[in-house]
Amino acid sequence: MPTTLTPDLKRAIAQLPDKEKDKLLVRLIAKDPILAEKMEYELVEEKTTLDHRRQLIRDLIERTARLDPDTAGWLMMDMRTVSGYITRHVKVTKDTYGEVELTILMLNRFLAQHGELLQKLNSRTEKCAIYVAKRTDAILKKLNKLDADYHLEFADDMNRLLRFVHHNAPLHYARQLGTPTEWA
Repeated sequence: MPTTLTPDLKRAIAQLPDKEKDKLLVRLIAKDPILAEKMEYELVEEKTTLDHRRQLIRDLIERTARLDPDTAGWLMMDMRTVSGYITRHVKVTKDTYGEVELTILMLNRFLAQHGELLQKLNSRTEKCAIYVAKRTDAILKKLNKLDADYHLEFADDMNRLLRFVHHNAPLHYARQLGTPTEWA
């Protein structure tokens, strides 16, 4: 199956009647749920529901953080689930500010609620410690790319996250990644 359209096919599609093109477009959009949601957000909601969409994810973070994982593995699975919703939100809305805000909130909220599961690095906490260190490092890089005016808004929360990372199981991996101990 070709990944690119040939010039002949492009011309043939361009010459289709508008009604036929519309049918094809609707069928193609329906096959891609992310694209369909993006079109809904941009065309129907007219990009006015960004705050509402962020709030839905904040509520999900709060509900999921209240769950009681009994191991670091379950904690990591819960964080990865929420992270998937954040990723989908960003694909639909292109909301980089929201990605930073929601990811920092997720990590801080989960670690505040269940940080005792990651106090010591051992075979049971290793994968979750790696996950937390990598997510922290990745979000720190995205935060640094945001406009400097936003940095003050995230300073306290980011430093709280970095303190946890550098005083618990993720420390070893944070050092390997070169994650700073403080962010200003």
